[in-house]
Amino acid sequence: MKKLLVLFVISIFTLTGCSGFLYTDKPALEFQDFDYGYPTKTALSNPSIAYIDAGEGSKTILLVHGLASNAGFWRYAIAELSKEYRVIAVDLPGYGKSQKAPYPYTISFYAEQIKRLADELKLDKFVLAGHSMGGQISIIFSLKYPERLEKLVLASPAGVEEFEQGEGDWLRSVMTKTGVKKTTEDAVRKNLAMNFYTWNDKWEWMVEERVRMAKAKDFDAFSYAVVRSVNAMLDEPTFDKIKNISVPTLIVYGKHDGLIPNPYLNPGFTTDIFKWAAEQNPLIQLHEIDKAGHMLQIEKPVEFSKSIIEFVK
Repeated sequence: MKKLLVLFVISIFTLTGCSGFLYTDKPALEFQDFDYGYPTKTALSNPSIAYIDAGEGSKTILLVHGLASNAGFWRYAIAELSKEYRVIAVDLPGYGKSQKAPYPYTISFYAEQIKRLADELKLDKFVLAGHSMGGQISIIFSLKYPERLEKLVLASPAGVEEFEQGEGDWLRSVMTKTGVKKTTEDAVRKNLAMNFYTWNDKWEWMVEERVRMAKAKDFDAFSYAVVRSVNAMLDEPTFDKIKNISVPTLIVYGKHDGLIPNPYLNPGFTTDIFKWAAEQNPLIQLHEIDKAGHMLQIEKPVEFSKSIIEFVK
């Protein structure tokens, strides 16, 4: 798992970049002013949790974002999934429009926040879908509360690769709030592009959001959440728990994921990683999307959503 985390963190926060400064001189973009393409609601307190609630149907799909992102990263998939079902996309505490404070920010903490929101919204049983770090959170949720889930969807999930103690210690030492804060616009654009098979300028909203939010009043608190989240993924590995998942599960992934596996520390093929996971548990089925990278829900939202809809049906 650490091998995945190294490249994932580098891909977002490394300080080398390409060229182009379109947003550096623009004013701060506060987290509450993010445009997700959908209105948000807020529930609960300490922490409060923001979420998108779109569509309607006999089933509900609850979406959990990955490291350093937010509910808005689901916007294209929501447009497709909400044609069939009620779709709820959550901002995890510390991210997006949800409350930011020095919370524990462990994987189990996040799983409990999903349960809190599901209870508040009176969701008896639902489909849980998590991307990247959100996939690891969803695995833990499924192990703690299997009775609450109809099905589980893991989109390019973290937590599948095993990590070594020394590697984890190294990552903890280099992942700092200062490193997060000093990422340049060049680096943001280049490193976001690494999450895709082919970068498209229509996704520049991610670059602008990331660059301008660095000036927001809550950015220090966000940076703390990111750093703690990296530690959380190391502290609660799930590669050895995949065999214990007891609900029908879909792993959907991009064939050309540049982050899984880590090409520097664990060269190989993404397909092999998730085939291994499917071999651990007969309840797991796979769907591979060609010409898609790690952000497959953005790069190939129609095929991504169709795979989930077919699985849920």
